[in-house]
Amino acid sequence: MEATLTSKGQLTLPKALRDDLGLVAGSRLDFSLQPDRRICARVGSTDPLAISDLLRPPSRSSVSKAEIKATIRRRGPARFERSKK
Repeated sequence: MEATLTSKGQLTLPKALRDDLGLVAGSRLDFSLQPDRRICARVGSTDPLAISDLLRPPSRSSVSKAEIKATIRRRGPARFERSKK
């Protein structure tokens, strides 16, 4: 398959290729240049929610109020002393 580069630097992928890859308007492709000057294109996600797990902070186990208070009692005075220096 062949595509032509426009004066704006854009390519139109042939419809058969778009269909085979499941590409729709807004689909993302990741390009890399290989040492032999071939271009490698990988299909990215078309659904922004598909990568949402990568953006979430790691899960933390829940901590009881008693554990929070005990930690504050244990670490609080030392942190206060360090801040006065």
